[in-house]
Amino acid sequence: MNAVILVVVGMACGTMAGLIGIAGGIFLIPAMIYLLGFSPKMATGTMLAVMLPPIGLGAAYVYWRSGNVNIKAAMLIALGFFVGGIIGANSSSHFSSATLTKALGAITAIVSVKMLFFS
Repeated sequence: MNAVILVVVGMACGTMAGLIGIAGGIFLIPAMIYLLGFSPKMATGTMLAVMLPPIGLGAAYVYWRSGNVNIKAAMLIALGFFVGGIIGANSSSHFSSATLTKALGAITAIVSVKMLFFS
């Protein structure tokens, strides 16, 4: 796999994460599936590993410096996210890649419609 392509995909998704707060499910997973040829499960696992250092340390620091981070809420949400991540990762083995891809597409579509027409 070409390292330059991996870095470019990461930069594009990192830019979107810093700009509007989303990257993993909306940009990074589809990019890994359709541009890099990953299976949905491989893309999800890789995305989770990718998100730990750069998001937690980079973009969050800039928002914190601007007074836009609620530390207590972030810690409590992170605790729930940690537990939920374990539950979700264990549950994913019970679904096919096609089902997981369709679920991601459906959730993305629902959220998109809500944001476009009901905000």
